[in-house]
Amino acid sequence: MDEIDVVTTTGDAALVELGRRPAPAPEAGQAVVSIEAFSVNRGEILLLEGGRTDGYGKDVAGCVVQAAADGTGPPRGSSVVAHLDGGGWARSVAVDASRLVRLPEGLAPTAAAALPLSGLTALRLVRIARSEGARRVLLTGASGGVGHLFAELAAADGIAVTAVTRSSERGARLRELGADRVVTSVDDAGDGFDVAFESVGGETTGHALTALRTGGLLVWLGQASRRPATLDFFAVANGPGDVRLRSFAYWSDAAHDVEDLVTLVGLAAAGRLHPEIGMKAPWTDTARVLAAVRDREVIGNAVLTVTGQVPA
Repeated sequence: MDEIDVVTTTGDAALVELGRRPAPAPEAGQAVVSIEAFSVNRGEILLLEGGRTDGYGKDVAGCVVQAAADGTGPPRGSSVVAHLDGGGWARSVAVDASRLVRLPEGLAPTAAAALPLSGLTALRLVRIARSEGARRVLLTGASGGVGHLFAELAAADGIAVTAVTRSSERGARLRELGADRVVTSVDDAGDGFDVAFESVGGETTGHALTALRTGGLLVWLGQASRRPATLDFFAVANGPGDVRLRSFAYWSDAAHDVEDLVTLVGLAAAGRLHPEIGMKAPWTDTARVLAAVRDREVIGNAVLTVTGQVPA
């Protein structure tokens, strides 16, 4: 049986390595895509550290080398991007043809691979802000892939974004993309925000909550600091008083993934959306890149290119 190169793991981000597995055998309605680039996400690292040995490789871009036998989806030779359930850290993968989005000429696979998870998240956060009628939004942990895309999408929607980053250097590109303000601490952000999107955890969550206006909404996305969120409701009572708190999971709207990815691809192709790629490396460096993402050393997205021959 033919085999392909893949990134394999024993359930530890430090132990990922290149290995082999059987070549994809497409089922009905599936196409085979030769992967040219994939991005890695913090959530995948959490899965690795939790001992999962599958579910990796969600954001991929490449070329259709075998179209779906039933005639659905893009034809052979099409450049495509997709958001998968997993399996994309590989030389090639079988994908439901209905999940493939064709790339227009001029949009590179490396840029496209940075769009799916980060872009879907950012787009859906903007919709939350829009549904709240928000004009002023606070965004913590803003220097990642989601933050850069959100800043640009929100600015285009007329929303004033105050972005919080660990250093002014990490926030430089956010200003260029349209962030109204970039600060290095929630304490410096001020208050009266309509919505706060919080992804850092620890004391940052509580500080973001008190930065809201009365009746404002805090949306919890995660805890990149790896510290559980801490809240002081006495501080809330002495501050905005009446606030709301909810969690967010981008996959709760999975039925619209393709539709939303088409939107993101169109914006990027038109020069209205610019994925920030802070680290690009060959996929033989996957372990090193995963460590950099885990340690919050990457500004924007990290993208791996699937090129060259893999050493035996």
